Amino acid sequence: MKRNIQCDNQTCLLCKGCIKEWLPAIAANKKNFNVKKGQVIFSEGDPVKGIYFVYEGNVKVHKKWGADKELIIRFANKGAIFGHRVLGKHATHYPISATALEAGVICYIDMEFFEATLKVNPQFTYQLMLFFADELQEAERKMRNLAHMPVKGRVAQALISLRNQFGTNPEGHIDVELTRQDLASYAGATYETVFRVVNELLQEKLISTNGKKISIINHDKLFLLTQDDEL
Repeated sequence: MKRNIQCDNQTCLLCKGCIKEWLPAIAANKKNFNVKKGQVIFSEGDPVKGIYFVYEGNVKVHKKWGADKELIIRFANKGAIFGHRVLGKHATHYPISATALEAGVICYIDMEFFEATLKVNPQFTYQLMLFFADELQEAERKMRNLAHMPVKGRVAQALISLRNQFGTNPEGHIDVELTRQDLASYAGATYETVFRVVNELLQEKLISTNGKKISIINHDKLFLLTQDDEL
């Protein structure tokens, strides 16, 4: 891992949540390294070594789903933590994988120093607890949607969530480029089904596309697709 990449020591959740007296310790213990688009940062089943943060770029966090499919659990963008699901006494292997969606810079903290950070920085520990609570609620919502929501609603929800997280670029596109397969993995559907649903949304003028880029044209009608009386 390269260690010579400059960092402002104030971008990620870790640096923002810790007391300023702890920042020199973080600077001395963190390891920043470049990743290429499509590079696997760690794989499901790898031995646990530490915790990661995104300094630049976007990362998808995913898990095997059946023999040859994956389910994207979440996306981590600038400043976000990932690999944290290994926290706990009995966690020895990563239960998920992480892959760079684009070229970027990742910050790595080994587990021993991360645990020391939690003990010394109660504000950071509190923020991390709130993050875990939000993530648990989101995981429960996705499980409920997989069980009850039609695929069209799940694709609509995925697009809305992506726009909420990444915002839009000057052209109005959701500011992250995903393959249709990634969109399918995030919505919990097959590629063929998502391809059909995206075409339906295009015909209904709820979204527009430009290559891999997607814009939401009619948010209100798209949002209605996520509402189901059974939920």
